[in-house]
Amino acid sequence: MLRIKDIREDKDLTQEAIAKLLNCRQQTYSRYETGEITIDIYRLKTLALFYNTSIDYLMGLTNETKPYPRIKK
Repeated sequence: MLRIKDIREDKDLTQEAIAKLLNCRQQTYSRYETGEITIDIYRLKTLALFYNTSIDYLMGLTNETKPYPRIKK
């Protein structure tokens, strides 16, 4: 189960704001939240970076909200 709706609501953000971040329509983002369509890995990565968490957390694979150490470039 994706946690993208819960984390968005915890941050008091709108679907419109996150859709803009992901460069998609609000209706598309709403369908990601409901699981009607699958979010692609690039948008999932964008959300993980934006929320400062891991993809594993967003996907419900861990309860640890802290992100993994980032690779320094």
